[in-house]
Amino acid sequence: MFVTSAYAQTAPAASETPAAPAGEVHTETGVAHGGEHESAGFPPFDSSHFASQLLWLAITFGLFYLVIQKVIMPRVGGIIEDRKGRIAGDLEEAGRLKAEADAAVETYEKELAQARSKANGIADAARNDAKAKAAADRTAIEAELAAKLAAAETRIGEIKSKAFAEVGAIAEETATAIVDQLIGGKATGDDIKAAVAAAKTGA
Repeated sequence: MFVTSAYAQTAPAASETPAAPAGEVHTETGVAHGGEHESAGFPPFDSSHFASQLLWLAITFGLFYLVIQKVIMPRVGGIIEDRKGRIAGDLEEAGRLKAEADAAVETYEKELAQARSKANGIADAARNDAKAKAAADRTAIEAELAAKLAAAETRIGEIKSKAFAEVGAIAEETATAIVDQLIGGKATGDDIKAAVAAAKTGA
């Protein structure tokens, strides 16, 4: 025999319940026979409950809407604003870093151009100095060679003059020896000198 808990709580005590005739079995479920009509099916599908269901639906929807509007939406909006602020900050930081990088690149290019210009200037100065030094060295060498050439020409002139001076004596000695061999006598020195002088003049 199955008895519901509601029936068990409301049923009279065993001593107060009249004894049932032999052979009868009680199967009451807490609902009086013939009192209230039995349910026709699933309660939410019962048309008599639609009004209360709509009322509770409206109340629940209203509460849910208030919760969304007052609690969830501000939090979501705060999160969105926070992320928007972070994104804006990141974009601003990226722009600042880009500007710094551009300025650094521009400064580097300017310094590189200045370094190249300075290097070109140093190279030109070194080239000009080398040319000037080479010209000075060449001038000094040419002057030295000219001095040596002049000294050599002077020495040659001295040697030539000395040689010409000694030619007369050699000619006199040679003429004396020739005269001695040819005529067997000695010619006077004045005659030899006069003959040599005449030969020079004729030459």
